[in-house]
Amino acid sequence: MVEKVIATPAALELIEFLQRKHGPVMFHQSGGCCDNSAANCYLPGELTIGAGDVYLGEIGGAPFYMSTSQYEYWKHTQLIIDVVEGTGGTFSLEGPEGKAFHTRSRVFTEDEWASICAEPAPTHERPHANA
Repeated sequence: MVEKVIATPAALELIEFLQRKHGPVMFHQSGGCCDNSAANCYLPGELTIGAGDVYLGEIGGAPFYMSTSQYEYWKHTQLIIDVVEGTGGTFSLEGPEGKAFHTRSRVFTEDEWASICAEPAPTHERPHANA
């Protein structure tokens, strides 16, 4: 299975720090209006996930979602979540730490894209651990 979202070591380190400080976290790739298409980190329940969102996978044990409309633009790419110094001007949980999650991407190879196309259509539902 091709991973639709991955994280750099720096991002994984920051996720682990935030989880130690706050408990479980989740991510949502924003649509760009006031927060510049950023990977935002939230506490569960701070953002309602529903049928208008797509589950892309997990990074550092945290679920990662994107709106269905955004996914249509990004579906040909693997998201690579990184960290930059400074605040990103978002509502994301890492802001007070002087860091911001930053989304990079790369286009899937033809083989990866064929594999993704063979998978069931993505939904907002997280697969069960035993699936």
